[in-house]
Amino acid sequence: MRAMVLEKPAVAEQSPLGLREIPDPNPRSGEIRVQVRCCGLCHTDLHTVEGELPLPRLPVIPGHQIVGTIDALGPGVRKLKEGDRVGIPWLHETDGTCDYCRRGLENLCETGRFTGYHADGGYADYAIVREDFAHAIPNFFPDENAAPLLCAGIIGYRSYQLSGIRPGQRLGLYGFGASAHLVLQLARYRGCELYVFTRAENHRQLAKKLGAAWVGRAEEEAPDKLDAAIIFAPAGALVPAALQALDKGGTLALAGITMSPIPQMDYSLLYHERAVRSVANSTRQDCREFLEVAAEARLRTEIRLYDLEQANQALQDLKHSRIEGAGVLQVGKPEA
Repeated sequence: MRAMVLEKPAVAEQSPLGLREIPDPNPRSGEIRVQVRCCGLCHTDLHTVEGELPLPRLPVIPGHQIVGTIDALGPGVRKLKEGDRVGIPWLHETDGTCDYCRRGLENLCETGRFTGYHADGGYADYAIVREDFAHAIPNFFPDENAAPLLCAGIIGYRSYQLSGIRPGQRLGLYGFGASAHLVLQLARYRGCELYVFTRAENHRQLAKKLGAAWVGRAEEEAPDKLDAAIIFAPAGALVPAALQALDKGGTLALAGITMSPIPQMDYSLLYHERAVRSVANSTRQDCREFLEVAAEARLRTEIRLYDLEQANQALQDLKHSRIEGAGVLQVGKPEA
């Protein structure tokens, strides 16, 4: 099969992914093989190829927003069948037995494994996953529009939930890429008012088009205090600014898997019961709930398509905010 393989981390501008022909993977007991049609781009892919995350293995095939059809079953697969369309998200496998898994926090599993990081991902013709970690894709979404739902959407959904925002309240979004543009639509569907803070002019225009009540830069003061906020950009310097914008009792959720250092700040920014919390991975329940509400709300994914061989260029465009909405690698032919 064709695969874009990372053998040694390097900055995206050096095109660290190489196109390789490698043997097709075969599913083991309880696993399925998915013929990949599309794979969404994520900032975690960027952090992986640039070595900002400690890599558990090399070489590795990145990509964890995978949409495709099952073309092979391992022994013991019972629920799924060949030809089913499924998605493979970031959460690849958990042990199901640790304290976190037993408490419904499998996103924090002690031995959790993640797609495109511990296990080869979707920048390839085929991907393998256990059948109980694959998810049915609502028919409403074409392949390329479904792909960004599988991380940008799910992490955005978990961030939205953990922010504690309620209908009728004001939610601030800092950074406006793949995840934020989906959260904006979800929050509006649920009756919230959206305030978007982003530096890129094309992102500001998209936020306005999608119905943001106010759009500006992070250093600008919004016209009203926020009830909750989510930071998507991996910039610790945004934390004091977002806390300054929060009303009393508000929660700031940090959606990224990594972030630059948070600067020292005055306690008054946290006082009045403001809270800061990180968002770590997601659960299968998050995925099921989000895919259901995404179809119900008819969320629209703004996408830019790239061929598999263009993965390096796509990551460079992602890094430099040249993509409106979400980037998606088109790997195989879409279903007719």
